[in-house]
Amino acid sequence: MLDTRMLNLLRAIEETGSINQAAKLAGLSYKGAWQIIERANNMAPKVLISTATGGSKGGGTRLTAAGQALLNLFTQLEQQHQVFLAELNRELTNDPDMMLLLKPLAVKTSATNQLFGTVTEIVTGAVNAEVHVALKGGDRVVASVTMDEWQTLALSAGCEVLVLVNASEIMLAVATLPPLSARNCLTGQVIRILQDGVDAEVILRLPGGDTLSASITLTSLRNLNLKKNSACHALFKSNALLLAALQPTEGQGSVSEIDSE
Repeated sequence: MLDTRMLNLLRAIEETGSINQAAKLAGLSYKGAWQIIERANNMAPKVLISTATGGSKGGGTRLTAAGQALLNLFTQLEQQHQVFLAELNRELTNDPDMMLLLKPLAVKTSATNQLFGTVTEIVTGAVNAEVHVALKGGDRVVASVTMDEWQTLALSAGCEVLVLVNASEIMLAVATLPPLSARNCLTGQVIRILQDGVDAEVILRLPGGDTLSASITLTSLRNLNLKKNSACHALFKSNALLLAALQPTEGQGSVSEIDSE
C-alpha cells in the first residue's frame, strides 16, 4: 500500500485539497489517483482520505486525522529508509548470493480487491473452518479455509487480516434477493463505471468507506441498468476469498497468505 506514489499523492492532497490538482502534482492520471486512494482506504484500519463529490472531476478532498498522522510518520521514516537502503546496497554489492535469497520474499498479489478486517469468529468442522471477518463499516464476510490452512495462519478472534477477492469472482444484483448459495453479500453505491469493448468494471463504495470492484460483461451492465449512485449488491462465495494474516505468528513472518478454496 505505502509506496512513493502513495506518499506523494498524500502530500499533494494536503497541499491542494483537490483530487484533480493533486493527481497532476503527483504525476498521476485522475483515474490512477482515485485507484490509489481507494486501495489505501480499503487496506487501512481507518479511512485516510475524505472526499466530497462535486462533479465529474470536482469536489473537496482532505486527509483525515489518520491520514495526516500517517503522512507525518512516513515523512520521518522515509529519510531513515533512504539511509538504510544505502547501507543495504553496499552490503549486497559484496554478497550477490544474498539477492537470490531475498527475491522470493518480494511477493505481490494480483487480487483486485483488498479489504482490511478483523476476525470475529471461527467455526471449525472436520475438514474446513469458516473465518468470520468484520470490515471497517461493520459489514461481515465469511471465508472458507481448510483446517490445515487455518492452523498455518494461526488465526483467532481479534486477528487483523486482509480479505482479498478478485473482481471476476463478484456477482452483482440490484433487486431484492431470493435465497442464494453465495455466502457473502455486501451492499454499496456505484461510484464509477469503466467500460471497454467487451467488459465493464463497476466500483461500489461500501458503508465504511471501502470500495469494491466487480468485473461484468457489457450485456450484464445493460441488463442491470447500473448507473452512478445506483444501489447495488455484491455477492461472492466464501471459497472465493483469500486471507492474509497481518499479525505475526510464532515462527513465521508478519504476513501469511492462503487461498481459501
